[in-house]
Parts: sequence; C-alpha cells; structure tokens
Amino acid sequence: MGLMDLTAVELGKKIQNREVSVMEAVQASLDAIKKTEPHSNAFVTIAEEAAIERAKEVQRRMDDGTLFGALAGVPVAVKDNLCTRGIRTTCCSKILADFVPFYTAQAVQNLENAGAIVIGKTNMDEFAMGSTTETSYFGATKNPWKETCVPGGSSGGSCAAVAAEVCSFALGSDTGGSIRQPSSFCGVTGLKPTYGTVSRYGLVAYGSSLDQIGPIAKDVTDCAAILEVIASYDKKDSTSVLRKDLNFTSALQDDVKGMKIGIPKGYFGEGLDREVQDAVLAAAKILEEKGAIVEEFELGLVEYAIPAYYVIACAEASSNLARFDGVKYGYRADTYEGLHNMYKKSRSEGFGTEVKRRIMLGSFVLSSGYYDAYYLKALRTKALLKQEFDKAFARFDLILGPVAPSTAPQIGSSLDDPMKMYLGDIYTIAVNLAGLPGISLPCGLDHEGLPIGLQLIGDCFCENKILRAAYALECTRAYRHSPLACGTI
Repeated sequence: MGLMDLTAVELGKKIQNREVSVMEAVQASLDAIKKTEPHSNAFVTIAEEAAIERAKEVQRRMDDGTLFGALAGVPVAVKDNLCTRGIRTTCCSKILADFVPFYTAQAVQNLENAGAIVIGKTNMDEFAMGSTTETSYFGATKNPWKETCVPGGSSGGSCAAVAAEVCSFALGSDTGGSIRQPSSFCGVTGLKPTYGTVSRYGLVAYGSSLDQIGPIAKDVTDCAAILEVIASYDKKDSTSVLRKDLNFTSALQDDVKGMKIGIPKGYFGEGLDREVQDAVLAAAKILEEKGAIVEEFELGLVEYAIPAYYVIACAEASSNLARFDGVKYGYRADTYEGLHNMYKKSRSEGFGTEVKRRIMLGSFVLSSGYYDAYYLKALRTKALLKQEFDKAFARFDLILGPVAPSTAPQIGSSLDDPMKMYLGDIYTIAVNLAGLPGISLPCGLDHEGLPIGLQLIGDCFCENKILRAAYALECTRAYRHSPLACGTI
C-alpha cells in the first residue's frame, strides 16, 4: 500500500509518529499526479516548488514541537476558485488565466496553519458554472472510474484527484451541489457545511447567498477532521457565523438507534435511474436495521427549487462577474476602440458560453420590468422552501435521498442540452437555497462499475447528525470506494 492509498487522517498519524516524513508524503503525491495528470486533466496548476519548500518548513516545525495536528504534513488539492497567494488562481476561465492572487482564502489559510500542504489547484467548470467540469477553459477532466465519463462538477477536478488517489484530500465549493454531485460520480465523500460555517473570504464568488466551501475526502472521518480545521468565524466575511459546536469528530459513532430519518417521496419518482434508487433505498434499509426509524414523507415545493435556484444564482452571478472587465486585472482584448468597446470585447473573448448564458439570464431577471416577476418571486420561493424543510426537521433528524438522478454520464453528452444539465441538480440545489448541510457518500456501483452516491441532509448547524449517520453507514461497507482498489485504473 502506497502513501496515497491512505486516508488523510491515516497519513497524518504516520507523519506524527515519524513513520513517514513530510517530504515523502509530498513527493508521493507529486509522483502520483505526474503519472496520471497527462490523461486525467484534474489539475490546472501543480505547485511543485512551493509544496517542496512548504514541506521543509512543516517538517522543521513538527520536529521542534511547534506544529502538530491531524493534517500536519498532509497534501491537499484546492479548487481553482479559491485564492492562493503566489499560486495561479484562474477559475478555469480565459479571463483569469494568468491571475496570481496576493492573498490566500481563509479556508486554505486555516489548512496551512494546521500544517497541510497545498499540492496544486484543481480543474473545475468555468467560474463554477456547470455540472460536468467540461466548461473549463483548460479542457474537461476525466472520471478516474471510467475515462469516457465526466467526473461531475463544478468541483470535478478535486473529486477526481481524491478518487485517483493523487492527493490525500481536497477542497471544493458548493453552490448548488458542486461538492456533493461530483463526489457521487467519483465515489468519494463530500460535505457541504451549513451556510456561514466556513469563511467565503478568498472564494471567487458565483452566487454569494449560496456558495459554501467544504471538504472532499476518502471517508467520513476525513471530512469531519478537515471541517474542524476549515470552519471558523471570520470578520472578513459578513455572512460568517460564530459557532461553538465545532467538534465534528466527536460525532463519529457507529450508533443511529432512535434517529429519525425521512425519505421524500418526490425524490423517487420519474427520472431517477432504477439502479440509483435501489442502492439508496438499500442503504436506508441498512440504517433501519441498525436502529434508525425510517419513514417516507412529502416534501413540498421541490418542483420549484430548480427555477428558483437558477434565477437567484444567475442574478448574483451577473452582479459578481461584472468586476471582470479588463481594466485592473485579468484578460484584456488586444484590439479595441474606446472604453466601452474594450469592456465588450474583453468579456466576450474572456468568458465561455455557459458563463455568458448565465450572465445574460441574471441580467434579464434583474432588469426593470422583470425584477418583481422573476427575482423577487424566486426569493419568496426560497423562503417558502426553507419553511418546508423546517417542517420536515420538526419530525426528522435527517433527510435521506439520492445525489443525482443517474451515475456519471459520458463526456460530451451534456453540454448540447443545458436544460438537461440543469435538471440534473434536482436533488442538491434545495440544500443550498435553504442553507442546510449535506453530505454525499458512496453506497454502491451500477452495472458499469460506476459509483452511486447517497445524500444525507440535516437541519442548519446539525453537521454532527449527518456525520454520525454517514459514519454508521460507512462502517458497513465491505469494500474500498476507489477505482484503484477496485482495479479499474
């Protein structure tokens, strides 16, 4: 077993016990990336020199006793919309292709303070707008389980890197399922925390009221340990929440007796692949056998989640992306006539098709005459949807359901039909609209050997409940969810 076969916590323990040096761990990650990257395209930037220098510093501090912790010396990949000082941050867009930030995102800084080592920046859908990692300016990422399939998106590069075991864990961002859906497609575990738990400072904004940073790892234990490090109150983020209940690893108990779990009937209707349905319901049966109380119920307004989400997300995106105009930083057109022409040409040449589509939709719903009809109505729907979840959590501790309607689709099969891609977010976007925590973890494989993901949703600030149930379910798995362990790559 190689070092990258280990979970982040397992590798961290070996480093702490001096069984492995920090440099050995970093070199193992770099070697694995070099071996797989030419065909996987999971990374946009590999920070080899910075990682090696950082490894020396971390090892020195561990040797003199000033640095210790579960993630000290462990290599981490960071999604390319999280700013990293001195390391290129592109959002996988031509308009930011050469941008190097002068500051680091708070979540990444928290990891570095704990001794984790940034190994590189991962591929993603351009400005996190997409569900397949195919809208990236740097080309599509391939799913490690089957290279003709997408890894999901927008955090597809991070999930593919963890699944291919070229890094110990990764950070992603989740605006409408962008951690959970690719985690499902790549057979890894991804956690979207309650809105405000992890600082958004340094995250290049897509939908400011929806975005949240979270961990992507090999198992639930890793996700809990990583969340303990990255969660913090931050005065630089006006939406940051001061929480005292940040001991997430205490929830890792193989005990769900008496826990009430609800299954929305509407999640298991038309459009859901039968193999996905069977795998998710089989997992629910396991939790029931372990002592949980599992019941079906009606979750109202689910059918309105997708239109409300895309109106709100695109409206916020059109505002957030207005800053990329070719004036102070980013791409500027080579030839133009006057200031306004420079704006138009720089943005037309710098943004990709999907980003332009969402900017145009957002600008439309915010325009005079349509603001009340679309944007305000979407905000009211968002509030009503939150009320439906409040009613559900008055009865249940958790909600259980699928992450996506199917397993990973073939590369090239989604971009020609944007509406089909948008509808694929049906099970994930409501969580972001309501600001809830949710986790995706593997629960089986389909007939092609592709991973199937299960989603557990909790009430606000109830990460410990979903971690407890996820850990209990994970304890029943008799196999490793890795294409390497399963012999597919």
